[in-house]
Amino acid sequence: MQFGRYYEEFEVGAVYKHWPGKTVTEYDDHLFCLLTMNHHPLHLDANYAENTTDFGKNVVVGNYVYSLLLGMSVPDVSGKAIANLEIESLRHVKPTFHGDTIYGETEVLEKTPSRSKDDRGVVYVETRGYKQDGTVVCTFRRKVMVPKRSYGESRGGEQPARPEPRAD
Repeated sequence: MQFGRYYEEFEVGAVYKHWPGKTVTEYDDHLFCLLTMNHHPLHLDANYAENTTDFGKNVVVGNYVYSLLLGMSVPDVSGKAIANLEIESLRHVKPTFHGDTIYGETEVLEKTPSRSKDDRGVVYVETRGYKQDGTVVCTFRRKVMVPKRSYGESRGGEQPARPEPRAD
């Protein structure tokens, strides 16, 4: 199974549909909030959310949704990346709630060969996340420096540093 892409494999206009989706649980949301010290009651306090917000229930913290989509995109987009260079924009379009399933896809917007090194280039992509009903909940654009095939081959190919099993 391929993990990431070389620069030559990206085509402007291509859309990679990330699989599988992820159903967001209350545990996922609360753990992420606690790990990142985001203690806003909109995310953690069901009584607060029910009685003081327009949603009437907890909203999944947006940075979890973004992180989930970024992770979903790694096998298709940045699995071979030399560097993630920039997150240009991040939009939380609609709320996500506990029990929603998030799916993602990434479109290649542009690709540019490196001006300083001929073994790499920069790929500009937009990732869109949507719920089980197709409602878009999050979009972001980023630039990723990815190797050309020559770079990968000079460093061990598809699975660099993978050891061979030994029988002792």
